[in-house]
Amino acid sequence: MTSTTTTTSVPCQNTSCPNGRPPSRLECPKCNQLGIRGSFFCGQECFKGDWKTHKIIHDLAKGGKGNLADTFASDGTYNPFPNFDYTGSMRPKYPLSNRRIVPQHIPRPDHADDGRPYAEIRTAGQPPRILTKEEQKIMRRICKLGREILDLAGAAVKPGVTTDEIDEIVHNATVERDAYPSPLNYRNFPKSVCTSVNEVVCHGIPDQRKLIEGDIINIDVSLFKDGFHADLNAMYPVGQIDADSERLIKTTREALDEAIKMCKPGALFRDIGKVIEPICREQGCSVVKTYTGHGINQLFHTAPNIPHYAKNKAVGSMKPGMCFTIEPMVNLGQNWSEVHWPDSWTATTVDGKRSAQFEETLLITETGVEILTASFSK
Repeated sequence: MTSTTTTTSVPCQNTSCPNGRPPSRLECPKCNQLGIRGSFFCGQECFKGDWKTHKIIHDLAKGGKGNLADTFASDGTYNPFPNFDYTGSMRPKYPLSNRRIVPQHIPRPDHADDGRPYAEIRTAGQPPRILTKEEQKIMRRICKLGREILDLAGAAVKPGVTTDEIDEIVHNATVERDAYPSPLNYRNFPKSVCTSVNEVVCHGIPDQRKLIEGDIINIDVSLFKDGFHADLNAMYPVGQIDADSERLIKTTREALDEAIKMCKPGALFRDIGKVIEPICREQGCSVVKTYTGHGINQLFHTAPNIPHYAKNKAVGSMKPGMCFTIEPMVNLGQNWSEVHWPDSWTATTVDGKRSAQFEETLLITETGVEILTASFSK
């Protein structure tokens, strides 16, 4: 590995760079020889640490396995997992941008530094918390900020916009409100928002891919402020979408709305799935079973655990002062399973069909339920 003479610098290509992926000018000599642009690292250790993934590009350029055009493009972007058996048309488009900075004056959750949510780990297995009236007021305030941020991100959705640009919008809007973007470094997630496009079920990592006409995208916003988290997400069409995508989005929203209607003191958490799944099945869709809704308060993810499918074994009933999310993930067709990309986060449908999700943060009141993240237009 040698220093290049170019005056151009790009972020370190090691997505796990311990130095925060700074602008780098140490170029991979093999990439330079093969005419591959953009392969820069901040040092020898990062180059060695990323070798297993990076070497794939060399193999393809030399006529190895896979499709060279599917690996890297003339603009310097590339697919870091070219030999992965993708189920649909989506591909990651690296390099990822640098980790965005949160000003030091903004309080941050315990996972911000090393990725481990220590409080969540310590309290695992404990029953759902009942929030005090003052804590409920804080949750109302934080959740309204979350809705503001999601609306800003959603307004930016159009053909030609990259998911990384959406991440920048969410990040900047969050820190402008003196809040911390909860996903950032949560269990080492590299970005400030999840953007899940087309067949991506959840946890899509924002990158350099541009949205195109006919895509659908889920934007999942979470923030931490005054010691509490808020969490919500929604689907957005990119221009004109096909009838199946419209049906999927409408069905997912209807299923969530009907589930919210049954929430009140005494209602059983296991019954939420009884409401959601029949609505989806009637429309030729399936409910993902792997991921659930969750309690939320000072902890990002905590009790109760809320499955979205029927015949689940969720424990417990709703009580005034409980705060939690309902967030069904719904796939076109009858296959609810998912597969993960090698980035350890992105989950996609196994058959490449599209998936949709909506999420709201809810508070159980003495008489029913309050949607803390409700749209301002409702």
